[in-house]
Amino acid sequence: MSGGVRGVGVDTVDLGAFAASLAEPGTRFAEAFSATERRQCRDRTAARGADTGGAARGAGTGGLGTGAAGENPLARHLAGRWAVKEAVVKAWSAALYGSPPPIAPDLLRWTEIETVCDAWGRPAVRLSGEVARQVAATVGEEARWNVSLSHDGDAAVAFVVLEAPAAR
Repeated sequence: MSGGVRGVGVDTVDLGAFAASLAEPGTRFAEAFSATERRQCRDRTAARGADTGGAARGAGTGGLGTGAAGENPLARHLAGRWAVKEAVVKAWSAALYGSPPPIAPDLLRWTEIETVCDAWGRPAVRLSGEVARQVAATVGEEARWNVSLSHDGDAAVAFVVLEAPAAR
């Protein structure tokens, strides 16, 4: 692909505050993650020998918000994915500087921005639905998302770079 950096986004999530938000009834986080994201987080948690807090049931937050993030490895993994979602929106927004957002913030479907990992745990961004259509319309079909995700202490951080051909 011939192009360059069109936008950069970074986001940090406090793991304790995130876990507490997951425990709140009616939280927006209950529906923010795709089935694939939830499954990959449960699998990653199980592979590390930690209890998923009942999240395998798949209903609501499925016990995701129990205790502090240090006590809830599943919330820790989901917090990283939330940071990626926020960083994607920031990178896309930077690419559209000076233009109105193509999707109103209150109409954005967070499940349409997914963090998926390959067999070795390397994260990538996968878009679907209206988000994918609007990204293609605003920055091009060849948009590429580079993502780095990390946890340190009580924080998850994501850094996203949006590469796409120069605007015409």
